[in-house]
Amino acid sequence: MASRMKLRLNALIHRRDLKMAESVHAYVRGNTARFYEWLVASPVYKNIPIGPAVWICGDCHLGNLGPLADAQGRIDVQIRDLDQTIIGNPAHDLIRLGLSLETAARSSDLPGVTTARMMEAMIDGYARALTIDEGDDPPEPEVVRSVRRVAVGRRWRHLARERIDGVEPTIPIGKRFWKLARDEREAIEALFREPQVLDRARQLAGVGKKAMIRVVDAAYWRKGCSSLGKARYAVLLGVGGHKSGHEHYALIDIKEAVPTLAPAAEGAVVPRDAAERVVAGALALAPNLGERMIAARLLGRPVVMRELAPQDLKIEVEQFSRKEAVEAAAYLAFVVGVAHARQMTSVQRSIWHGTLLERQAGNLEAPSWFWRCVVDLAASHEAGYLEHCRKFALAA
Repeated sequence: MASRMKLRLNALIHRRDLKMAESVHAYVRGNTARFYEWLVASPVYKNIPIGPAVWICGDCHLGNLGPLADAQGRIDVQIRDLDQTIIGNPAHDLIRLGLSLETAARSSDLPGVTTARMMEAMIDGYARALTIDEGDDPPEPEVVRSVRRVAVGRRWRHLARERIDGVEPTIPIGKRFWKLARDEREAIEALFREPQVLDRARQLAGVGKKAMIRVVDAAYWRKGCSSLGKARYAVLLGVGGHKSGHEHYALIDIKEAVPTLAPAAEGAVVPRDAAERVVAGALALAPNLGERMIAARLLGRPVVMRELAPQDLKIEVEQFSRKEAVEAAAYLAFVVGVAHARQMTSVQRSIWHGTLLERQAGNLEAPSWFWRCVVDLAASHEAGYLEHCRKFALAA
């Protein structure tokens, strides 16, 4: 098992380096650690306002937002990845999203003026979320509407076709899914025999307390970018009792939970167990996702389990137009603002709203600390990306 896992880890690290070399936008997505290192080292860091201590995403880039189904199948656009969640400064999520949108705009060959307008739109959208009782929601941009339309029409067969190449109950071993070591397979089967896991799984599946749940197939899942190298498994479950002929299938994502890289707020009290922290953050920030999660342990490591819903999609943009970029910035910042605001009292929202709207002089309306942070981090990441590409090319 040890040799298999070492070979797998080396392959995953190589794949991660390759993905990060594809574009500066991919480099930003896969480089959370350096983001916070460079943020803290920035001369602008001392000017970042400290908002109410709430659960934040911690890795709030463009790819971590998208449509999510709740347990009843209703769809909302929410934060969809909470690996780095922590009780911290909400301004950090704004900065991370701003940098991600800036690099997406650059990848779309949009001028710097558009980036400046995007940062303005982000503050406007986020500020509206803090006054959500007024119903002043920004319009949903087409880039989000198109993903939502696809999500609404998706069913299990679509998920099966994408993830397991058909509706037959097997996971195909190949580029995406790798064969498990024997210890891993045995540990996964044992996990779904644990009473607390079974009880919770039955609740989420909406079946009775005596309904059968069995592991039909399982594989190592090569997925993600920043998470590559961490344990990740796809498990195909049979739910409901195959002997009665009423069994249906569920695809489960089991993901290793790791310590967060995002700085915690002073005095923040969070679960010590990384998986329990992720679930707590998800329940606060993205209820549609959090209510479908289970914290557990596998092979001595904390893991988060969730059933993949066909409607769960990420927002992926090949090319932004100028109009789309500004609209998307306002709307996605609004989504993040809603996630933060639901954790604040009305007084906290009002104070934080006022702090954010302390504008700089001049024509541009984004606060100077926000604009300067994004610009400074964009420069650091551009240099880091080119150096990463150079090292990767030399290694190759």
